[in-house]
Amino acid sequence: MTLFRLDASIRVDGSHSSRIADLVEQEWRSAHPDSGVVRRPVGTEPLPADAWANAVTAARVPAEQRTPAQAEAVALAASLVDELVGAEALLFATPLYNYGVSQHFKAWVDLVITDPRMASGAEPAVAGKPAVLVAVRGGAYGAGTPREGWDHATGWMRRILADVWRLDLLVVESEFTLVGVNPALDQFSELAARMRQEAESLARAHGRTLASRRAA
Repeated sequence: MTLFRLDASIRVDGSHSSRIADLVEQEWRSAHPDSGVVRRPVGTEPLPADAWANAVTAARVPAEQRTPAQAEAVALAASLVDELVGAEALLFATPLYNYGVSQHFKAWVDLVITDPRMASGAEPAVAGKPAVLVAVRGGAYGAGTPREGWDHATGWMRRILADVWRLDLLVVESEFTLVGVNPALDQFSELAARMRQEAESLARAHGRTLASRRAA
């Protein structure tokens, strides 16, 4: 029994996305106390910036003609996919950075897709696996807010994880995490506290569901 967990936050301490994901993981561990967790902290241990380009160009030449950098990139992509394939359930913790997808999460996705088992048009090697996506935003981006539509990350991540990779995906969204940090948001303290409680409750529920939906 293995849970794969990816954290895209660049923070070592105080990460809201990691804290919410911890709740999901706790429920998983409660149900499967002897299970292992494979961790991929791409925010604090980013993948090499040139790995994706090297993996893409490597696919255009025979294996024996690849440069050392190309061979390393192909091997890295394969190891990333091995982590996904070898896990019974998947957990992704991702903050919203500058209204878009974390560059570290995007680099990871791009490199994973270079592996033939996850390539576009192929049957995804992880299809049907249960997964939870934790999406955290510092401000508020819901319907009727001044920045409605400014979150360009969550929709993209749903598309990749649920539609392209066909994971059995559940999503926890947490907003207003900058309340208490940014004085301009102090007026929303009560709302932020309520939203945090709701997100934490949903994370626990999704963690229990994740454990029950584990791959056979």
